[in-house]
Amino acid sequence: MSTVLFVHAKGGPPPGYALSRVAAKAVVHVLALSALPPTAAATAERLCASVVAPAEPERHDLVSLIVDHAQEVGADAVVTFSEYAVVAVAQACAKLGLPGAGDSCTLARDKRLMRRTWQERGISQPRFRPVATERELHRAAAALTFPLLLKAAWSAGSTAHRIIRSAAEIPAAWSRARDVMAESAQLGYAELHVAGAGADFLVEEIVRGSAADWFDEPGWGDYVSVEGVVADGRFHPVCLSGRMPTVEPFTERAGITPAALPPAAQDRVVALARDAVDALGLENCGTHTEIKLGAGGRMWVIETAARFGGAMTVPQTEEVFGIDLIGLLTDHLLGRPVTWPAQVRTPNEARGAAGSLVVLAVDGAGDAWPGRRIWDFPTVADAVPVSDGSRLSVVAESSLPDGTVVPVYDPAAGANTMAALCLLSAADPRTVLTDFRTLVDALPHVLPTAPAGTGGARI
Repeated sequence: MSTVLFVHAKGGPPPGYALSRVAAKAVVHVLALSALPPTAAATAERLCASVVAPAEPERHDLVSLIVDHAQEVGADAVVTFSEYAVVAVAQACAKLGLPGAGDSCTLARDKRLMRRTWQERGISQPRFRPVATERELHRAAAALTFPLLLKAAWSAGSTAHRIIRSAAEIPAAWSRARDVMAESAQLGYAELHVAGAGADFLVEEIVRGSAADWFDEPGWGDYVSVEGVVADGRFHPVCLSGRMPTVEPFTERAGITPAALPPAAQDRVVALARDAVDALGLENCGTHTEIKLGAGGRMWVIETAARFGGAMTVPQTEEVFGIDLIGLLTDHLLGRPVTWPAQVRTPNEARGAAGSLVVLAVDGAGDAWPGRRIWDFPTVADAVPVSDGSRLSVVAESSLPDGTVVPVYDPAAGANTMAALCLLSAADPRTVLTDFRTLVDALPHVLPTAPAGTGGARI
């Protein structure tokens, strides 16, 4: 049987889910660059041939570490589904002579290089400038139009995003964004291979979205993501995921599969995603491309990743469309024949709908809860009414334990201040939106009140 080295780090699909899909295709050895959550650790112990957590000194040359371990276990393929490890794994695969994301993988990781590449190709995107110092940020702001969004070039999950509305806000935004990147590194949410990546930033104009110009019903956010894969250099779009409106600055609250776009609109979005992915020259990897939707049919590419969408995007795709993206990619990397979807799937082909909600301590308008609360999913399941036929569950691997104080939402830290990830299966996308709005409104009222003076943990 074939052998796969699974390189685990923070982010990506729930590791227990991903491990089970890879283990169905091959003997799996895990190289754990961050600790597996307890439930995933139990899955790994049951399904995997070995789990190795390298000591800190071994991580200084991450590519060599991956290469050496792959050779030691006789790996026929090396996979990762973490944003923070994709560059190292791509370079290791190149050294091993195994299929991987390819030499241009960095273009799908460093947002500065990504944007420059798209700029050279004339691909629609917000105007931007790379910045590395506060002085450069001042100069960039003078060349762009407020409001602006400062973001870390190597971050994920909206970490270190800061909205800047005037030049007077630049010093505080710059200081806070750098502090958040340092805090994220301590939590394990940081680039693992590129030294000093936490100091790299870009600033961009905030383009105005208009969900009402694209969706036939209210409640959708003004951007979507195209889920897909690149196999032997060819992009295969699979489906579109929609969103609820973000929480300021641009923290994702919920992803919903499928996005209920009309067919003609979906085709236009997929065409732009194809241009964006093709421009990056990727070889063999999952892709996740975010596109902002504006008035009058305007669109802008926000970013592309050389990995599948995080949180529950991949499980939702499997539930709704019956497509096991991780299993298919594993087969492809092992040289087995794979039949990719001939064209992107539409809402009419979906078997119901599924969505994942990030629990943040803010209400539907984005305002902070009136007091601290304790996360307790059984209470939520009992007290929050969802539609007939809907099923609500919690993703334990991505959630704080029941009884933990919910963190105060920090706009700069984004998803770092989440308390839990809830999964909902329903009859259609509209029902998912309705049930999620009900859940968001109910949470501060049904969750137990935290004792005065308590602090909150982070995932």
